[in-house]
Formats: sequence, structure tokens, C-alpha cells
Amino acid sequence: QVQLVESGGGLVQAGGSLRLSCAASGRTFSRYHMGWLRQAPGKEREFVAAISWSGGITYYTDSVKGRFTISRLNAKNTVYLQMNSLKPEDTAVYYCAADALRVAGPYEYWGQGTQVKVSS
Repeated sequence: QVQLVESGGGLVQAGGSLRLSCAASGRTFSRYHMGWLRQAPGKEREFVAAISWSGGITYYTDSVKGRFTISRLNAKNTVYLQMNSLKPEDTAVYYCAADALRVAGPYEYWGQGTQVKVSS
């Protein structure tokens, strides 16, 4: 089992920045690929970014490329999502997820989510 807890969400104006964190506990964090996904009101959950266990491979959905950066610090069992130049359409609940086999999902373990709201 892997337990994931997200933090860092909040309310920010368009053009602003936020950094989300996801702290993992349980099994060896460094063996898991990690992802960030989001779900906006009335919409399906969508992939945002992913990072391999070593950090050597990253993926992003097109709408966040150049604005968001995923990173991880295995020594702290934490994965981050730095979000810059935020737009109102980035408003969503952001989820952290983990999987031992697949970098970009589907994922076996999920956090509870953290709310991000971007005002115009």
C-alpha cells in the first residue's frame, strides 16, 4: 500500500503560481512512477503530468506544457507540481497518483485531492 497526501492548493489570481506537493508513505516511494491528474467541475478527470521513478522521464498534457513542471525528491518521499502562469481553466481538484509499472497511468494508488481555484 502507498498512502498519498496532497497539499498546496488554494485560490490564486490568473497569472499567478502555486506549488502542489504530494507526500507518500508506505512502500518504497522511489519504486513508483507518479502522476498528477485533475478534475474540473462537471468534467472527467484528466491527466496533467507524470514522472518516472528516477525522474528521468516526464510527460505533460499539451495545455500545461511550458507552464507546469513536475519533479520529485525521493529522499523526502515527495512529488511536486509547480504551476506558473495559471489560467481560470486550470481550476480543478488536483490528484496525486502512483503506480509501480506505468509512468502515465492508469494508476493504482490515489490521494484525496487538493482544490485549486484560479480567478480571472
